[in-house]
Amino acid sequence: MCQIFAGQDPSRYEYVTRRVRLNGQSTSVRLERSFWRIVDQMAEKDGVTTPAFLSKLHAEVLEQRGEATNFTSLLRCACTIHLGELQQIPQPLAATSTSFAAE
Repeated sequence: MCQIFAGQDPSRYEYVTRRVRLNGQSTSVRLERSFWRIVDQMAEKDGVTTPAFLSKLHAEVLEQRGEATNFTSLLRCACTIHLGELQQIPQPLAATSTSFAAE
């Protein structure tokens, strides 16, 4: 089973740094390429650009918590929450009922 994880393409987990503006402050966010893909999907789902999504999320964290300690880790956890939500979306009936065709 570990081969599934150990044998993956290293480009999936290489760091990518993006410059963004969070609440008027220019900063860098460094995430693994796979996480950036998920963040981009979340932004698209929200109907905004990735920088706008990050700025909105950062502002909401500041409003709720007063500070955004370890924002990069927060993003990784947000990605796992997002992936969990995707798994909970019911599959179309045609995709789940193929075993009934043989009956």
